[in-house]
Amino acid sequence: MAGIKRKEVPTVKSSNSSSHKKLKTATKAPKKPKRPAPELETATDSDPIVESDTTEHSGDDDGESWPSDDDHVVQKAIPLRQERMSKADALAGSTNGTSNSTASKEAHAKQKAVAQERKAAKPNADSIARSKKLWERLRMKSHVPLEERKGLVAELFDIITGRVRDFVLKHDSVRVVQTALKYANRDQRKMIATELKGEYRGLAESKYAKFLIGKLLVHGDQEIRDMIIPELYGHVRRMIKHPEASWILDDIYRGAATPTQKALLLREWYGAEYAIFKTSGKAKVSAELKPLLAEHPEKRAPIMRSLHELINQLVQKKTTGFTMLHDAMLQYYLNIPPGSEEATEFIELLKGDEEGDLLKNLAFTKSGARLVCLALAYSTAKDRKQILKTYRNTMQTLAFDTYGHQVLLAAYDVIDDTVLTSKSIFPELFGKEAKVEEQHETILSYVTHLNARSSLLYPFVAKVKSIVPSDDLSILSEIHSIRSTTSKKDPELRRKELVRALSPTLLPFVAAKAEELIQTSFGCQFMGEVLLGAEGDKEPALTNVADLTRIGQNSAEMQVLLESPAASRMLKSLVLGGRFNPKTRAVDLVDPPLRFSNFLLVKMQDRLLSWATGNNAFVIVGLLESADLDSKRKAGIKETLRSYRRELEKAVREIGTGNEDCGKQVSAGRKGTQLILKMLDS
Repeated sequence: MAGIKRKEVPTVKSSNSSSHKKLKTATKAPKKPKRPAPELETATDSDPIVESDTTEHSGDDDGESWPSDDDHVVQKAIPLRQERMSKADALAGSTNGTSNSTASKEAHAKQKAVAQERKAAKPNADSIARSKKLWERLRMKSHVPLEERKGLVAELFDIITGRVRDFVLKHDSVRVVQTALKYANRDQRKMIATELKGEYRGLAESKYAKFLIGKLLVHGDQEIRDMIIPELYGHVRRMIKHPEASWILDDIYRGAATPTQKALLLREWYGAEYAIFKTSGKAKVSAELKPLLAEHPEKRAPIMRSLHELINQLVQKKTTGFTMLHDAMLQYYLNIPPGSEEATEFIELLKGDEEGDLLKNLAFTKSGARLVCLALAYSTAKDRKQILKTYRNTMQTLAFDTYGHQVLLAAYDVIDDTVLTSKSIFPELFGKEAKVEEQHETILSYVTHLNARSSLLYPFVAKVKSIVPSDDLSILSEIHSIRSTTSKKDPELRRKELVRALSPTLLPFVAAKAEELIQTSFGCQFMGEVLLGAEGDKEPALTNVADLTRIGQNSAEMQVLLESPAASRMLKSLVLGGRFNPKTRAVDLVDPPLRFSNFLLVKMQDRLLSWATGNNAFVIVGLLESADLDSKRKAGIKETLRSYRRELEKAVREIGTGNEDCGKQVSAGRKGTQLILKMLDS
């Protein structure tokens, strides 16, 4: 409506021409202030104002004019005209619909024909088309008979032989070559690798051909590997920054290269000298930076500068998932003085990633996990808190990972604020806001996992080799030597505070899942360590564990589980009330006393003979040695066993017959029974 010219409001004509001139003057310089347009629009929503394209106004001298009745007629006529035009267009469209559809089909057919002509005009068009048809058949794994597959592979190699370079740089034909590699024999794979010799660096930078290098390394042999990797020498610094080549380079470094080849690739991070000049083939090559700097101290500044620059470039580009990068970062950190400005800047580099991807990626590689552990050990309390905060919502993944769980163990050992540790780690490990049954299932999955179980048991057992792997022990020993200068809290006090935080969750878990835990050796070990080391009310858990012996009386399956070596060791430790110390050759009793002997004796009082003559004989030995039982109860046990002396002596003579498959366990049972007889005579 703004584009419609409004008619003027009719006015009374005056005979005096001067009055008309005065009116014009009045409109240009009104005496009254002009009312703001927004207020008028608000006040007259039902009859909006339309600005005129003239400069003359009639009516009141306030500078505003109102629409006449003729304006409404014009405004109503426009929608009617538009409606008629739309109906006419619709009618014309329905009349010409068939002809438009036919024209569209003809146009698409012409476009398709032009596209086919362009494809046919490209080099090797017929060969690529035929090879793609063969590929479509070959990639069907379960519907192609062996003889037919051999024929298809032979025909495919007839096509690509001598043309491999033309095939590998195209997104569709490179897949044909990959399939040919998959089903090829050794000579055919070597033919492809030889034909591409001298092109591997360029192929690594190709968006599609880089996958062919991976196929060659996966399906190829040592000869093919040694043909590919040397072509990457001298180009590592460029390739690691390339968006395509960086991934295949890191895959080769992590999974295919030999230790010598890995060292040569990593040494190029130390500067151009190591990219151009290589060591002789007979010399042993190492990427360890410390001996290199010790041999050439004058090269320290350029090597460290070159290393730091490349590390910083990749971190700023957010490409922090490379194993090669993690190895380089570890070498850099190991060779800067602790507490120096360089060390402080490097810690800031680790924390500077806002998303935390750098620290998260580091935790899942061998060198990266060691780097994070050292950073935790050397950092201040504030930095440790920030590093731990980065792993929020990642704790469960860390616990199950081969290297990630080392970060959790290091956090247990170096963070003095155990309240922070327990609130940051344990709730995520058990499952935030999960029901008790769900928490128990989660903990059970930790117990039976080789890496994850140490995340729960480490505060209870510290450096027990049967629970903490040897690789972890070496890193933890390194951390313990550092924390003596960076942590203030006593290590034993820190450990007890962590145990105190874990106990309220683990003790009810043992009580609820005793029947499931005894089914595995890891579960038996977990029950024993938690019951010996936890703090709090242990009676429900001890009662349920002792009750397993009653279940075994009516269940052959449970009796077999109770007689397993792991269960026997667990029951003996609980009966003795502590862990055996190999240095002192004595049992270190827990405080307060466990008193499991009382719970167990009540449940199996009537089956002393079967235990004394079976694989659990050492449990009976433990009862006779236990400090929890008074002399009167021990005398009662001996008196009962003396009444079965003949059966015990017979068991010692016959216990080995018919049990050749479990000789070690039977031997232990025989020795336990012999020891019981000696104790009865004393």
